[in-house]
Amino acid sequence: MRKCQYELTGGQVSAFDWDDLRFFLAVARAGRLTVAARRLEADHTTVSRRISALENALKTKLFERKPQGYALTEQGERLLAKAESMETQALAVASEVGGSDLALSGTVRIGAPDGLGTYFLAPELGALAEQHPDLTLQLVALPRTFSLSKREADIAITLEQPTEGRLVSRKLTDYRLRLYASKVYLDRHGPIADPADLAGKTIVSYVPDLLYSSALDYFSGLEKYTSRRYECASVVAQLEAVRAGFGVGVLHDYAIRQFPELQVVAPSLFFPADLLDRHARGGAQPASCRGGARVHSRARQSQPDPVPVTGVGLHGTGETV
Repeated sequence: MRKCQYELTGGQVSAFDWDDLRFFLAVARAGRLTVAARRLEADHTTVSRRISALENALKTKLFERKPQGYALTEQGERLLAKAESMETQALAVASEVGGSDLALSGTVRIGAPDGLGTYFLAPELGALAEQHPDLTLQLVALPRTFSLSKREADIAITLEQPTEGRLVSRKLTDYRLRLYASKVYLDRHGPIADPADLAGKTIVSYVPDLLYSSALDYFSGLEKYTSRRYECASVVAQLEAVRAGFGVGVLHDYAIRQFPELQVVAPSLFFPADLLDRHARGGAQPASCRGGARVHSRARQSQPDPVPVTGVGLHGTGETV
């Protein structure tokens, strides 16, 4: 059993199993034993026993057991920061000492906005999976942000620079969004040549109070043209609504290529956006995470060259993916 000597404030010394910290982190991040057990691929009674063993070894209570789940105590919060630091260092050791990148193995979770994940990354991940059969790729494509410190993802694709924590980011690529409508909708409601023609048209957009970034509110500044709304919580739903002829929406050029029934409207308006790759700072990444970064690079290289666009660019950085 892997033991660590831990000095308490009272001068007593106790030993705990290092691996218990892995169970502690899983429960701290999940908040529930059953969820943590599923992520650890362990029985929930085993998780409970390991948490109790850690608390006994450290002679302190790490969690408050409540009906709704496990909540960290003050001592638990203190341990969380230390345990996450140890986890980061362990990942760095695995990367630097654990062997060549040529034989990638393990699991890498990539968090991405739903549009990018669905229409672009999902097809690209297949090629890497074929090259490295021992690598398990998890694509979490959801309209939300991802906490890397809580290990919700190993790598996250986002539009915003990290503002806290030991995170680094790099620009992956830029792209643009434009206004699209279906031919059926335009035949029914008439052409849309410029922003003024949006008046009286139904705008397909996000649900305002469910926006996970203010940069996704593309129609701010265009309110006088966009009083009629059909609101969807994800860009996938928005695209399907536009395809069904419900209205006009801001959509990704890279996603629209597979839907020839959609047409650009008000072409003088476009929405430039950047994609950033975020990962935890702290030395080299595990081989699996480096494999995930390789997917992003492959995806960037596979994009066609952007078509030059002239007009009024709104929201210097933003995305609806």
